[in-house]
Amino acid sequence: MSKNPLLNASTALLYIILIASVMYYGSGMVGQVKSVIGPIAILSLFTLSAAVMGYVFVFQPLRLYLDGKKKESVNLFSKTLAIFAVMTLVIFIVFFSGIYKMFL
Repeated sequence: MSKNPLLNASTALLYIILIASVMYYGSGMVGQVKSVIGPIAILSLFTLSAAVMGYVFVFQPLRLYLDGKKKESVNLFSKTLAIFAVMTLVIFIVFFSGIYKMFL
């Protein structure tokens, strides 16, 4: 990833939007799954998502930390997390306020 916390947080949000869209629209295409493949797919997606988010949030700060730039490492991770927290808060505000219904 980059040393830009806004880019890192935005990448995480875009990944979540992509996965949520596939899950939302894909369930209509597949219907109810009465097989073990459904739980396997969900657990695989969960594992993949944990790895992707780990890469997005931790890879660059860990590299900085291992290079001896501990303060810069903590700063990058904290800023990325804070920006992502603000993005998440905005999503919840939009969701609970019902503003999104104006665009449907």
